[in-house]
Amino acid sequence: MNLQELKKLVAGGESDRLEFKRSTGQRSNAAKTVCAMLNGLGGFVLFGVSNQADIKGQQSSDSTLEDIAAELRRIEPPAFPDIETVNLDEGKTVILLRVPGGGGPYTYDGRPYFRNGPTTSVMPRTEYERRLIERLHASRRWENEPVAEGVTIGDLDEEEIQLTVDNAVRLGRLEPIKKRDVKSILRGLELIHDGKLLNAAIVLYAKSERLKVLYPQCSIRLARFRGKDRLSDFSDNRQYWGNAFGLLRRAESFLLDHVPIAGRVVPGKMQREDRPLYPPWPQGKHLPMRYATVIIL
Repeated sequence: MNLQELKKLVAGGESDRLEFKRSTGQRSNAAKTVCAMLNGLGGFVLFGVSNQADIKGQQSSDSTLEDIAAELRRIEPPAFPDIETVNLDEGKTVILLRVPGGGGPYTYDGRPYFRNGPTTSVMPRTEYERRLIERLHASRRWENEPVAEGVTIGDLDEEEIQLTVDNAVRLGRLEPIKKRDVKSILRGLELIHDGKLLNAAIVLYAKSERLKVLYPQCSIRLARFRGKDRLSDFSDNRQYWGNAFGLLRRAESFLLDHVPIAGRVVPGKMQREDRPLYPPWPQGKHLPMRYATVIIL
């Protein structure tokens, strides 16, 4: 996120999906809010912004970020919000936590939290137990819930939706269909239920940039480290927001951009043979289960 995007986000004030903290000295309370957002629809927690929406920033270092990460490790089950920094003047930064939602229930130090407007509160025990039972039985899932208020079919990528149908027909997984309007396709894919668009449709086909605040979890962060662990500096670091198909293409492109490719001229053929450091999996063969699982996750 850049400074202009940050100012636009802060201008809306605190809400159930946005919390301001003056500094990382409030990281314990911030972690409770992260827990609450994980139990809700996600959102953002900003360090370096006052309650009056004044972007002041703070001095930060690697140890500052590690302190935040250590606090977040007290959340169960483990959650991994993205941590970003936005540079200001005089060497100060705003630290931003991008929190996904729709999972859980989560606890911080053994206690569940939820958001009630801009306030974080302890979740009632009955509500926590209800959510826990739902998760264990998986009878209701976030992706099958109706979309946020104000979100419409117009916020979806029609070209991507039509492409899904074309590919499904080409691969023999779907018979050619007569009604190719978007609403009919979404209904056929069971992404509309009782006339209401479902969250799964947003994850698969979201296009409108205004959905970033409502669905911050529709993002991917890609990085290449100089060393062999996550404590090393980045040689490249990017973050993208969008639908699942677009993010998959972004990830594939990022990987291909950073995979070394050696080339040699084949004797007697006068043609070059390229060899990527990580060769592609042979076509027609299935991935071993351990690799397939990693890709799905």
